[in-house]
Amino acid sequence: MRRADRLFQIVQYLRGGRLVTAQALAETLEVSTRTIYRDIADLQSTGVPIDGEAGVGYVMEAGYDLPPLMFTEDEITALVAGARLIRAFGGAGMARAAEEALVKIGAVLPEDAQARAARVQVHAMGWRISDDLRDRIDRLEGAVDRSVRLSFDYTDQTGAATRRTVRPLGLWFWGSVWTLVGWCELRENFRTFRLDRMDALGEGASFKPERGKRLQDFYRRMDERSEIRR
Repeated sequence: MRRADRLFQIVQYLRGGRLVTAQALAETLEVSTRTIYRDIADLQSTGVPIDGEAGVGYVMEAGYDLPPLMFTEDEITALVAGARLIRAFGGAGMARAAEEALVKIGAVLPEDAQARAARVQVHAMGWRISDDLRDRIDRLEGAVDRSVRLSFDYTDQTGAATRRTVRPLGLWFWGSVWTLVGWCELRENFRTFRLDRMDALGEGASFKPERGKRLQDFYRRMDERSEIRR
């Protein structure tokens, strides 16, 4: 859990004026009591009305709630439109998260901002995205995040088939297709792969960033050359 999410959860657990011990919070949030003490001190320093002390427990002033998020109209449009696009064209997990994000955005906005969000008429239909492709997007995004090698059969635009082992670096959506960019250990160079041309996908060993094989190196190569051969 991210620290920001943990701080939000602490406030929610303390709402209603009930006494809660640091030990109970630590067990619920799966962190140490020392972490809870530090989080409580940080919340108090920002003005959250929490009273109490270590070994006794903590209580928050009844009626306190987090201040509403404030967005401009353009920001609301961007957030709602972006979430709808991800819901339509992203992975299965991304789509669920986008749906939840839309609900949360609506829940915390003031009434006038909620009305603005409801008026956003930017929509996307993801009928071309199959369930298999959605699951693949999530799986590849997870491999990028965890720096795990991927192996798969790949058929290029000429119909030639090869088995590739790749260090995945990022995903790109081009409006009609998704591609993976990575360091190909077969070609010993950067390559991009269409997700709909992959098959028999498997995960391998993890890898550490190496100079010349990182995403920033790919961007630098892009600047040096107009396109990368596939």
